[in-house]
Amino acid sequence: MIRILLFCSAGMSTSMLVTKMKKAAKAKNIEDVEIDALPQAQMINHAGDADVVLLGPQIKFMLPKAKGIFDPKGIPVSVIDSADYGMLNGEKVLEAALKMAKKAS
Repeated sequence: MIRILLFCSAGMSTSMLVTKMKKAAKAKNIEDVEIDALPQAQMINHAGDADVVLLGPQIKFMLPKAKGIFDPKGIPVSVIDSADYGMLNGEKVLEAALKMAKKAS
């Protein structure tokens, strides 16, 4: 099971993207993935809960903090491409997250 966590300011804007990512996973018959959206304030509480961490573009300034939390645990962190985020392109974001997970394993 691959657990992908998306963080944004309040966890609300990324929840729409999570829905699209789940639909893309279902369309591709990818069943071993769990995707959740959370507010950035909860990052530290989920330090061991993820295989991949993605940040919404609006909190890209938090990338160093996120890397400080997740990198020591071997969890890759990246900022979601702003165009993919804006277009709610769940398929592309899912593909990027899965590549990150594969590269980390």
